[in-house]
Amino acid sequence: MAKTRREDMRWHLLSAINLSRPAGIYTEPLLAIVRAVYPDATHQEVRVNLDYLEEREMVRISKDPVDRWTVDLTRTGIDFVEYNIDAQPGVSRPKITQA
Repeated sequence: MAKTRREDMRWHLLSAINLSRPAGIYTEPLLAIVRAVYPDATHQEVRVNLDYLEEREMVRISKDPVDRWTVDLTRTGIDFVEYNIDAQPGVSRPKITQA
């Protein structure tokens, strides 16, 4: 259950960050978006998953002196959310189905 939540949350984060392009987005609105799906989500949980995505080179995180994070997609992140590269383990990207 925790694995599903983590992987699903990462997809929601990537999708929201994609919508913020090219400006990037702070973690506060990302938390609000994630809470639409997981009402008990925490800011720390969002940061942990963003950290994971940064390790996977899918997002770029900028931290200001008051520890506020701004997040943007990398080229790999953009290709992933636009379905231009294969699915990455650790992120539950929905499959595209054709009707």
